[in-house]
Amino acid sequence: MTVQTVPNSHGPNSHEPFSYTESVLRNYGASARGPADAPATGPGQWLLDAWLIAERNLRRIVRSPDLLFTLLFLPVMYWLFFRYVFGGAINPPGGNYTQFLLPGMIVAIVTWVTVPSMAVGVGTDLQTGLIDRFRSLPMTRSSVLIGRTVSEATRNLAGILVLLPIGYVSGFRFRGGPLEFIGTIGLALLFGLALAWMAAFVAMYAKSPEAAQSMATIWLVPIGFISSIYVPTETMPAALRVFADANPLTHVTNAVRGWSNGQPVGSTGWLALAWCVGIIAVFGFLSVRRFQQTR
Repeated sequence: MTVQTVPNSHGPNSHEPFSYTESVLRNYGASARGPADAPATGPGQWLLDAWLIAERNLRRIVRSPDLLFTLLFLPVMYWLFFRYVFGGAINPPGGNYTQFLLPGMIVAIVTWVTVPSMAVGVGTDLQTGLIDRFRSLPMTRSSVLIGRTVSEATRNLAGILVLLPIGYVSGFRFRGGPLEFIGTIGLALLFGLALAWMAAFVAMYAKSPEAAQSMATIWLVPIGFISSIYVPTETMPAALRVFADANPLTHVTNAVRGWSNGQPVGSTGWLALAWCVGIIAVFGFLSVRRFQQTR
């Protein structure tokens, strides 16, 4: 079988070997079939499809120095900006803004990295025809989006691993136990998955990758800043505090902050988990349905 080429995301005239065509078909043991053919079924095949798409996206990141630089530099820039520019003017409960900020920055990094990247990635794949290539293969439709969300979760984990040592150098100390640490990282990554599904849904209604990025990120400003990520909600005016306290970012941040500081979170952890699962269920279903309808 010959290796086909499809446009990549670096420009309309650039190409990269589409070796995944051969990989997918070799695993299926089948030749290329049209979109009318039924894809293979079963949990194992579904997981394989999703993994192949995730691997494709991760390889593209590793081979792109500009993407790697952004992934590694963004957490550093955000931390230095908020900790050392605004930190001196903010007095959170306990008086230690470093201890207060870093758990919030974990959620912020997941939010600001996931949404633009997912929106642009899905929008680019739709515009360049890569999605049509995937549709021509005997693979499950949902795995195309699931594979991309998994790759976004990996990007988020890399950003968190960059942020943590910087926070420790600045004086942050994780005061919870091993279970709290796992809960902190796990909840942040799960919330990133939820946001990725939201971004994918929005991107499939956009006419271009640029429009997808704008549509997916415009709502990040109010929900990102009117939350407990950067400041305690108690310092906000009454109307804003009502919104902030109901914001899912506040629930996730409070749970992550409580576990990081060795404090009980009560029902906040379960509420944050419910938000994540609910968003994934709703927007996962809507995204897959929209994906199946898009031609």
